[in-house]
Amino acid sequence: MILAKVLGNIISTVRVDGIDGPGYKIVAPCTPSGLVGDDSLVALDLIGSSPDEFVLVSQGSSVRQTDITKDKPIDAIIIGIVDIVEEAGKVVFRK
Repeated sequence: MILAKVLGNIISTVRVDGIDGPGYKIVAPCTPSGLVGDDSLVALDLIGSSPDEFVLVSQGSSVRQTDITKDKPIDAIIIGIVDIVEEAGKVVFRK
């Protein structure tokens, strides 16, 4: 699982993933305190996250184990919105 920050939305009017409704987000892996690196990826957003939110992202074959993504060409999925991050006994992020 990856801790990431939502950077923005992806709008696509033509898709071959066979999934109606949920959109895609640009996310970047980040440190627990929110420092974003240079890498980013596109993740299917099944939970309705917003830009600047911290999210949990899953990648690889395990993302195709939900009812919506089963046997679909999906490589990354947002599976949770983070409310609090605690590191070494200190809260480093609070929504």
